[in-house]
Amino acid sequence: MPAEPPRTGARVVTGLLFLFIAVVALWVPIYNRIEPALYGIPFFYWFQTVWILAAAGATAIAYRLGL
Repeated sequence: MPAEPPRTGARVVTGLLFLFIAVVALWVPIYNRIEPALYGIPFFYWFQTVWILAAAGATAIAYRLGL
């Protein structure tokens, strides 16, 4: 029995999510600053770390949806 093909709507939403994450991560002027610092860590570093975690979460969601 062949596997069910992924739903097109889920693929589009997941693709847009990945596109958004990539655009924000590559758009340096929005995070090229030091303030606000979080526990002494400059904004530049913790903002990138948040987006790494967001990309990992989006990948996990796509995997769970079977895309």
